[in-house]
Amino acid sequence: MKKTITTLVMAGAVTSAAVLGAAYSGLVNVGADDPHFPAVHAFLAMARERSIAVRANDIEVPDLQDEALIRTGAGNYNAMCIGCHLAPGVEKTELSQALYPSPPNLATSGISGDPAAAFWTIKHGIKASGMPAWGKSMADEYIWGIVAFLDQLPKLGPQQYNALVASSSGHQHGGGESEMHNHEGQHGNHVPERAGHHAMGGSEAHHPAPGNPVPKTHTHRDGKEHVHGN
Repeated sequence: MKKTITTLVMAGAVTSAAVLGAAYSGLVNVGADDPHFPAVHAFLAMARERSIAVRANDIEVPDLQDEALIRTGAGNYNAMCIGCHLAPGVEKTELSQALYPSPPNLATSGISGDPAAAFWTIKHGIKASGMPAWGKSMADEYIWGIVAFLDQLPKLGPQQYNALVASSSGHQHGGGESEMHNHEGQHGNHVPERAGHHAMGGSEAHHPAPGNPVPKTHTHRDGKEHVHGN
């Protein structure tokens, strides 16, 4: 028995040393364009799902059919989420194609029948996935608004989505709102603007004179401008 335990300890030490050596040597490719091995992906997915399930177990879910809550969520989702998680009529944005793991298309999956897990995920985010912890700047009531809206999202077509966003108060969650990356008009889904507030994050719109279309330009964090042709 003692010999078996010693053998197992030594094997564990050798395996750990090999893993550390491979990591330190730079053999592990951390590039987002190099997918995990299937076994690693399955392990990480299991760990993520179990972690969220355990922590969301005692969360009390409010009335997700509340129309005011849904409208609030529509404005915030449109301002903060569609770049990664898409919307009816919106496909393959720059972010949704570039992130790994690939963000789920919430326009089709919604909350997947688990509002408590959706709330926890939005509030706390997920490490090393690109999913922010919106609870650092957003009060719980606004997060529940997004959850309530997500519960309705798979049932909406592009026109219904746009109408619901237009009826909302846009990007608002009690302070700390920032200008979001503007995807308006780039992906085939134009969302009507509210007076004084732009649906895609509050940035000032530029309206070209009739007959003189202007290419759409946005600026990345590194200061470089990206121009989309017409």
